[in-house]
Amino acid sequence: MKKLFLTFFFGSVTLAATAQLSEANYRIYSVKLDKEVPLNVIAEDMINYDVLLMGEEHNDSVTHYLEKTMLSLMYDKYGDDLALSMEMFERDVQPVMNEYLNGFIKEKHFIKDARVWSNYRDYKPMVEFAKENKLDVICANAASRYANLAGRKGQEYLKKLPDASKQNFAPLPYAVATGGYYEKLTGIHQAPAGAPADTTAPAQNNMGMGNFDLVAAQSLWDATMAYSITEYRKKNKSKKIMQVNGKFHSDEGYAVAAQLKNYNAKIKRLIVSTSSDDAYPKIDWSKYKKYGDYIIITDPKVPRTYND
Repeated sequence: MKKLFLTFFFGSVTLAATAQLSEANYRIYSVKLDKEVPLNVIAEDMINYDVLLMGEEHNDSVTHYLEKTMLSLMYDKYGDDLALSMEMFERDVQPVMNEYLNGFIKEKHFIKDARVWSNYRDYKPMVEFAKENKLDVICANAASRYANLAGRKGQEYLKKLPDASKQNFAPLPYAVATGGYYEKLTGIHQAPAGAPADTTAPAQNNMGMGNFDLVAAQSLWDATMAYSITEYRKKNKSKKIMQVNGKFHSDEGYAVAAQLKNYNAKIKRLIVSTSSDDAYPKIDWSKYKKYGDYIIITDPKVPRTYND
């Protein structure tokens, strides 16, 4: 009961803090324009692109506020020609998502059967917005059980799975990280437990290292998200897609951003990278330019939605 109370209390405080957020709590920099810009500029710029990759830090309150605001701005501009794609949901729960969006099942059953992250309250506003406005939500990711299998046994072992299971991740063989992304993956040490199922940095996946092939596991997630997006676009060519993922999955044009090109070289993607900086609001933008087309720096004084 005490744990339940604390969870409710913390969630209430977080929601109250989020309700007070404003432009004073973030700065946005356009790399192309070499200046700070308002949020609506990104939505307007999307007229020239197909996929918006919104890279987040999973416990950043300001970023979650901005994601819901961005979805709303995109809807105002593109209406029904918009879909939401999320790292936080896995391909095998797509039927559950569709049942919830269409009002067939209750939220409590959705939360249980869709295996929502422990901080689902951060993503609920986007899901509810999609439900209210009849927008599709793409459950883009591969389940952790498949990434774990790839890391322990390799891609060859994934081929032994039943055909029905193979529908839940990218086609085999999938491309694995190389170059700079490979160096980022192999240069990160394991972080402590306590974050959601797939956190911004791959070492926080809590799978253990040892002989575990982190590159194969992480690349399966990246490839599957990119594959899910491109497969959806084949059937919905006019729609803009807003993909929400940990920034590690899209920063510097790596990971999902690169995998999109493997499945459809014509896809135009716009990359947003979000971070927090203790120097806020005095920001040295030169430190962040390489991460995306737009850089969002959030106010570190705003409480995080959970402690990592």
